[in-house]
Amino acid sequence: MILFASLGGDLAKNATDTAEKFGWDWPHFIAQVISFCIVSFCLYKFAYQPILDVLADRRRRIADGLDNAEKIKLELARTEAMRQEALDKANTQATKLIEEARAAAARVQEQETQKAIAQAEQIIAKAREAAAIERSRMLTELRREVGTLVVQTANQVIGKVLTPEDQQRLAEETRRQLAA
Repeated sequence: MILFASLGGDLAKNATDTAEKFGWDWPHFIAQVISFCIVSFCLYKFAYQPILDVLADRRRRIADGLDNAEKIKLELARTEAMRQEALDKANTQATKLIEEARAAAARVQEQETQKAIAQAEQIIAKAREAAAIERSRMLTELRREVGTLVVQTANQVIGKVLTPEDQQRLAEETRRQLAA
């Protein structure tokens, strides 16, 4: 009303009349303002502030969750890199082991081949030696028989009996001619 009173006489009177018609009462108005302030303070203190605290706590937890998610992503990436590195290392070692096994197998195969060649050469040498011995035995036997045949043939052709010296001499000549 003080506000309306300062505006002018007629206007203030109209405002006062209107306020009285609607039941404007200063003591009730002040009591309602005080009640409103008390209710507003209680709502702020016991309803609005706890809700703001819950919302702030929730924001903080969401931020912590996002930070944790970021940390988990980084840890997952690091673990994945370590896993890939371990796989690469295992593959490298496996490849190395395979190459070593192949090299060892080639060495063993070469050794076995060399052993087989050596055994074959020994067998061939023994066969040659046996053949040489058999050949010389056969040649000796052949010479003896040829000598005997020559002596027998000479006996029949000449018609006389050869002395052992003559037989020996003829056998020697025949051997020399066969040897040449």
